Amino acid sequence: MVLILGAAAYYHFSGYGQQVSELQAEAKSFVAKSTTDTFKATETSIAYDINDQMISVMRGEKDVYYVDSERIPTYCKQAIVSIEDKKFYKHHGVDYKAIVRAAWAAVRDGKVSQGGSTITQQLARTVFLNQERTWQRKAEEIFIALELERKYSKEQILEFYLNNIYFANGYYGIEAASKGYFNKSVSQLSLSEITFLCAIPNNPSNYDPFQHFDHTLSRRNRILKNMLEDGIISEASYNSAATEVLHLDSATEVSNDNAETYLFYCATRALMEMQGFEFRTEFKDSDDEAAYEEEYQELYNECNKKLFTGGYRIYTSLSLSMQADLQDIVDRNLESYTAVNDEGVYKMQAAAVCIDNTTGLVRAIVGGRKQNIQGYTLNRAYQSFRQPGSTIKPLIVYLPSIENGLRAEDKVMDEPIENGPANADGTYMGEITVRTAVALSRNTVAYKLFEQLTPQVGLSYLEAMNFAQVHAQEETLAASLGGLTHGVSVLEMAKGYATIENDGNYREPTCIIKITDSVGNVLYQTDRTETVIYKMDACRQMTDLLESVMTSGTAKGYALKDMPCAGKTGTTNDNKDSWFIGYTRYYTTGVWVGYDMPQTIPQKERSAPMRIWNEYMSGIHEGLIPIEFIDPMVKDETVEQVTEETTEELEETVETEETVTTTEVTEETPEDEEPGEHLRGGDDVEP
Repeated sequence: MVLILGAAAYYHFSGYGQQVSELQAEAKSFVAKSTTDTFKATETSIAYDINDQMISVMRGEKDVYYVDSERIPTYCKQAIVSIEDKKFYKHHGVDYKAIVRAAWAAVRDGKVSQGGSTITQQLARTVFLNQERTWQRKAEEIFIALELERKYSKEQILEFYLNNIYFANGYYGIEAASKGYFNKSVSQLSLSEITFLCAIPNNPSNYDPFQHFDHTLSRRNRILKNMLEDGIISEASYNSAATEVLHLDSATEVSNDNAETYLFYCATRALMEMQGFEFRTEFKDSDDEAAYEEEYQELYNECNKKLFTGGYRIYTSLSLSMQADLQDIVDRNLESYTAVNDEGVYKMQAAAVCIDNTTGLVRAIVGGRKQNIQGYTLNRAYQSFRQPGSTIKPLIVYLPSIENGLRAEDKVMDEPIENGPANADGTYMGEITVRTAVALSRNTVAYKLFEQLTPQVGLSYLEAMNFAQVHAQEETLAASLGGLTHGVSVLEMAKGYATIENDGNYREPTCIIKITDSVGNVLYQTDRTETVIYKMDACRQMTDLLESVMTSGTAKGYALKDMPCAGKTGTTNDNKDSWFIGYTRYYTTGVWVGYDMPQTIPQKERSAPMRIWNEYMSGIHEGLIPIEFIDPMVKDETVEQVTEETTEELEETVETEETVTTTEVTEETPEDEEPGEHLRGGDDVEP
């Protein structure tokens, strides 16, 4: 009695009592605040292409796939209970006899040789605590385990445990382990494979299948023996499982470079949209823009991190086969240019984007020539901005002018302009039709039409289509030939031409169709609302003009065989950038070729964008029924479009707002600029 009283007094006056009381209170708080989502806090996300092929596996520090109890095989539950905690269904979170037995063994052997933790205690340690070996941590683990048993059922606790316990090599949970070691779902595992995996959590280092396969196999046999002795399996099942030869089949790391970087970007912005963020490209002043950028970047980083831990299933419009084809064609067309920069990256580069005209969604996106450079993720297709040359003319010069009454057969003058631009070939054709001016990309005609239109009006169309780098400082006559200070991306140019094909109705490009949680609940559905940018009749006339580019203009010889197509070439000052943007009723594809550090493109590669475009578009249109463009002279004609692949139907709402134009403003040359200095861009390749 004296000893007991002395121990009690020591416990009280030494402060241990206060510590234990605080630990118990904290344990109660942890569990009281917990929900079933607490045990799903980190989960691997997966992205799929249009054909349900896996594009990317997105994991944070852990690889976790959560599976509900009903999807976990019964053998799996029985095996883990048999080897880790036989009294699981009898105790209330703590096996006191096991703790005493483990403590006595530690004193006897001079080391920890037995575990005294129940499955519930292991769950408490994994989810709420760290792995420190102190009496405080052990005491709190016990308190949490007791509280967990009061709040959750045994079935729930076992589900939480099997989804959170560590299986070595970065795999957390039975499903991640199943995919990681056998490349299949836990529901597809044999009894032998199940028990093999259940051998790992007891000591992940010692039972690591990649490092100590024989250790894992030995413990598998012990688990099978336990299950036989416990009457869980028959002797026949035991013999079959114990003699089954196991082969590890580790899932290969999924990596699709350009497709991944773009889908990460689109999916992150979708998560931002889910939180109510409003994207903007126009600002009152520099302070307004700076405040927006700070808010944007903060939320982008937060949502991007969540993308890798939220357990999302991301369904995209990307096609891995189309992606592979586009990448291969880009690489082959530039394979002879092997010069690299200081980082080992090819100096000559290319970028390309393909948009499905039925949905307005991106089907393939290539941001550069393929190279295996660790950590290099620049995707030029949407992250790089370059001057577009004459490919800008249809969007800001000809279409707006057609809306103001210009017609294909109207006569215009191709003649020298004082302090103005020259044509690519240095010659002037005099009086020609608008069709000829477009087909042969006559700079003087585009410049004069833009001057009549005013830069403010012309560029307002790009602003309405959310071109990111088009601001007030771009409102100069040089813009008519692609002379933009900050430039445009290939994705932006492709979406502009896709808008022409879609009768002037703009759809914000993305590759996201929908995002669900890991069990299929839809969290986000892409909005395909359309905004009217150009008039329908003007777009059909523009397409008719762009067909002439393919048949008798600067892209002659690159038209698709038996498939009506339209497009426009573009080069910039000193041939530092070369472009081609073209479309059919099925797809719009844009291609850029140039150097990251601008320099003159070799003569023979100035047609590379057209070669890439023609080869790629020929391939993806193979077997498709040719569809003519709608005659601009025919009103309200509808043509049923046939698509290569069936895509998920998306509700489309067309807004009926007309593009707002501004009052005409006279362009003036800045005082510090030589006359004509800003007019040297936008020349095109000779036919």
